[in-house]
Amino acid sequence: MANRLASATSPYLLQHAENPVDWWQWGEEALAEARRRNVPILLSIGYAACHWCHVMAHESFEDEATATLMNANYVNIKVDREERPDIDAVYMAATQAMTGQGGWPMTCFLTPDGEPFHCGTYYPPTPRPGMPSFPQLLVAAAEAWTERPDELRAGAQQLITHLTEQSGPLAESVVDVAVLAEAVEKLRDDADPVHGGFGGAPKFPPSMALEFLLRHHERTGSAEALGVVTDAAEAMARGGIYDQLAGGFARYTVDAGWVVPHFEKMLYDNGLLLRFYAHLARRTGSATALRVTEGTVSFLAEGLLTEQGGFASSLDADTDGVEGLTYAWTPAQLREVLGDEDGEWAALLFKVTKQGTFEEGASTLQLPTDPTDAERFERVSSALLAARAERPQPGRDDKVVASWNGLAITALAEAGVAFGRPQWIELGRGAAELLLDLHLVDGRLRRSSRNGVVGEAAGVLEDYACFAEGLLALHQATGEPRWLTEATALLDVALKRFAVEGAPGAYHDTADDAETLVQRPADPTDNASPSGASALAEALLTASALAGAAHASRYREAAEQALSRVGLLAGRAPRFAGHWLAVAEALQAGPVQVAVVGEPADELRTAAARGIHGGGIVLAGAPNAPGVPLLADRPLVDGAPAAYVCRGYVCDRPVTTSAALFFGRRAHELAPPDRP
Repeated sequence: MANRLASATSPYLLQHAENPVDWWQWGEEALAEARRRNVPILLSIGYAACHWCHVMAHESFEDEATATLMNANYVNIKVDREERPDIDAVYMAATQAMTGQGGWPMTCFLTPDGEPFHCGTYYPPTPRPGMPSFPQLLVAAAEAWTERPDELRAGAQQLITHLTEQSGPLAESVVDVAVLAEAVEKLRDDADPVHGGFGGAPKFPPSMALEFLLRHHERTGSAEALGVVTDAAEAMARGGIYDQLAGGFARYTVDAGWVVPHFEKMLYDNGLLLRFYAHLARRTGSATALRVTEGTVSFLAEGLLTEQGGFASSLDADTDGVEGLTYAWTPAQLREVLGDEDGEWAALLFKVTKQGTFEEGASTLQLPTDPTDAERFERVSSALLAARAERPQPGRDDKVVASWNGLAITALAEAGVAFGRPQWIELGRGAAELLLDLHLVDGRLRRSSRNGVVGEAAGVLEDYACFAEGLLALHQATGEPRWLTEATALLDVALKRFAVEGAPGAYHDTADDAETLVQRPADPTDNASPSGASALAEALLTASALAGAAHASRYREAAEQALSRVGLLAGRAPRFAGHWLAVAEALQAGPVQVAVVGEPADELRTAAARGIHGGGIVLAGAPNAPGVPLLADRPLVDGAPAAYVCRGYVCDRPVTTSAALFFGRRAHELAPPDRP
């Protein structure tokens, strides 16, 4: 039996390389083998940090008897959803249509042409109430294929037709001020008044919805919007979902109170949350938000940075097959590390109880109140972190994903400027250079790499959009023309290759020359990370302010067209349109643009970066700096450095002091503008 996963660039596939299952990687060769044998395809999709993926692998894919059933009756294909989000999107839609829900591991039975005729998620090795065992399902699906293949093919084709019809472009519906206000009301009504955030258990960090609400507060002064933001931000920062020792957030908590996380840490969550907390810290001066900002950067640098300068995808939910083994503590363990006096103090501070908040009397660490003794807190935290480093550690998926690195680059660049941390900007620069040097192949972006080797999977829309936004953030942070040039090249490819023909503002998630699947995915909703289309709208809007007159109108028009299709989604389901709403707020605000000319202009630049609205643009440099259009035709004022503040097409008079900077809030409060 060939080991076809041994050469994979995906750590998830490599985890299964030694299974007794005869796994194939996705591709025409595997489909051709299924057609040659006239057997169905068993498609298993998951990712490296997924707890239940590990469980099913151990129970079923490592079992010789189960593997024998699989090998005899199927061509078995293993897919990393992070490496191939296009494949995942197609079969997740099918799974949700068949079962009403989805998740990972995802288990789909396909015709030899890739059409799904039965889909589900996790299946146990023995029957459970309402759930067949995995071996029972393997036998039943194989028998069904042998006895009635034409019926299964017809049903699968009908499902694909239905899904294709349902995935067409959204009807035109503009995101205007009324829609934004409606979204705020819905989010306020959905907010958990006790624990913060939205909904009950399990509870996920709503980073994009919070970013939208914060931007709405900046534009309108809404105290209600800010209240929802600060309640959620404080609760997450003090709960077990945030790593109180090493920084960084887990994917979600299994409870409504942010206490017990599902322990995997994902790059996309931390990139989005870093940007949000940095934004909150600069807007409100919150010490908690700044602590989390610094801690999350530390986690990225210490926990996810690869040797090549990019950021790894995730840390595993499990350690040696046990959830929480690295992170949970008992009172006795605290005393063992810290001694009796500090151990008891730490137990009270971090809410580590005899009963425990997690499993077997252990607790996750929380920080309900700030310690009064900062020096003692630092000493205790350092000792616990050092002791934790001696424990077994979770596995790391060191695959570098373009879009998620783009999210991290954006956050690092913006936070680095706002808080005067050039080392943060350099972290973002390193990731950007890796992606440009390795992932950009013949002008086209590849999705992922590992250990300095780029994968074969083509970049999807979110890769182009998120990376372009990151490059635009670096252009602002450094004033270097290179980043703007590379960003606009990516945006031009995205506009050409991903647009839905005949539907301005609508986009596919895969390029027009990408591998043909049974359906071409095009999901406009924001879920765990921004949709490709909403990320593209943001990058286009940012580029419209930075790219100069030759491109500004084209990019802005494209951004406005994209937003013109999501009004109904944004108004009715704002939790699934958080990034769209944040982009719409930036558009309503202008977006705000600040060009700082003259050197040194550190005070003006810092004040602008601290005071700018979310989604706004700040760039500093010499007047008419080559390759930096935002600084063109903006001279010094009486020989002194000056800041030029504009909102969309409307500009204020230049100012020479930070005290005179004005970003605006309500329309009737704006200073009389000069129109260009």
